[in-house]
Amino acid sequence: MTIEISYGAAEVVTGSCHYVKFDDDTKVLVDCGMFQGLDEYKNYEPFGFDPKNIEYLLLTHAHLDHVGRIPLLYKQGFRGKIIATQATFDLMKIVLLDTAHLMEEDFETAFRKAQRRGEEEYIKRPLYDKHDVKAALKLPRRVVQYGQKIRLSPKVQLLYKDAGHIIGSAFLEIDYNEDGLHKRVIFSGDLGNRQVHLNPPPTDPANADYLFIESTYGDRLHKKYEESVEEFKSAVKETLHHGGNVLIPSFAIERTQQLLCIFKEMSKNEELPPHAKVYLDSPMAIRTTKVYEKYKYLLSDYCKNLHYPFDFPQLRFATTTSASKRINGQKSGNIIIAGSGMCNGGRILHHFKHRIWNPKNSVIFVGYQAKGTLGREIIEGAKFIEIYGERIAVRARIYTINGFSAHADQKELMEWAGNVKDARTIFLIHGEEEKQRIFKKVLKERLHKKVHIVKQGEIIHL
Repeated sequence: MTIEISYGAAEVVTGSCHYVKFDDDTKVLVDCGMFQGLDEYKNYEPFGFDPKNIEYLLLTHAHLDHVGRIPLLYKQGFRGKIIATQATFDLMKIVLLDTAHLMEEDFETAFRKAQRRGEEEYIKRPLYDKHDVKAALKLPRRVVQYGQKIRLSPKVQLLYKDAGHIIGSAFLEIDYNEDGLHKRVIFSGDLGNRQVHLNPPPTDPANADYLFIESTYGDRLHKKYEESVEEFKSAVKETLHHGGNVLIPSFAIERTQQLLCIFKEMSKNEELPPHAKVYLDSPMAIRTTKVYEKYKYLLSDYCKNLHYPFDFPQLRFATTTSASKRINGQKSGNIIIAGSGMCNGGRILHHFKHRIWNPKNSVIFVGYQAKGTLGREIIEGAKFIEIYGERIAVRARIYTINGFSAHADQKELMEWAGNVKDARTIFLIHGEEEKQRIFKKVLKERLHKKVHIVKQGEIIHL
């Protein structure tokens, strides 16, 4: 009997990790991501399975919450084959090396402080280091194209289709034979927002017996993208007009490139003042943008028609720490895009320290802020925040513009799931429990399907 067990992204958004054991004893893992926000402690808990037994690791895309624990999987004995698109492999390398670097930096800082208190034995070591990452990147791999079928065993076949979420992202259709019967299970990964112009829309899924679908925004509809772009442009122009600076915490993958396309359009249409400068202050985002340039044939027609969508006169790259520090010496007219997207580390914290207390400035949030992150604290109205041990007033104007999400909203998720007409059960993963309950009710009422919210560690028979 085929079974599925979700060891992550069950009643939470992050930590994607789905174990499937097929009837012929083929064992695969769909994603191996890192928990974020309030669930970070789970990264130090046992996987719940023996990594040595996994034959294939199937990656949907390269976001940290889908690939972030791969080096840990390697450390604990995984020696199977990784299957993904080439763009996912390229981005995964950037993500994992950057994560290892940040974890080592955070550990060293925390350890020094603990030493002064005589409490160094209580500081957890990083999950892995750069050597673990490089070793994991040398594991056997199989590069797959959209629409290409791969046989994992005589009874199990895999098909990747474009999920439209980030460049190289995919959802998986897995066909398998059990007791002489043909079955199909689909793992959605993360599905893209059709309104956003950066990627093509998600491909429609085939019919299947079982569907595991993300539900990050299963409780709501996104604001219209065009309205969000206008709101974003207005916030930028108003801040610059009043002599302020714009701070944008942004995820290095997808959101940054989306913003660069908007600024390219603004520059082209002379909506940006000539003296304004757009700083991309994130080495990871800069490297990621080069990957997007490399695979721009996978982007939407809109982006292709912009011609060099990630380059315009006002754009500056801050590749070094000293270049980043120099930005803080400029009083006005700066638009600063920096990581991390949820403000739980990275260069954005330094810019907050120098500018978030000034009412002339603004902070524009254009991405999801998980519970327990500094970003969530700010958008929920914090009057003061603590950065590097210093209490800082939040006086800058705070904008939250949700229409930029790279995730499908409730309507898009429901329509996409509706294509799987023969599904016996729709399983909800990748979402906060309260949002999943809302989405479950909508799916049952409109699609008349059996819907189940997956719990972590729960054994599901397929």
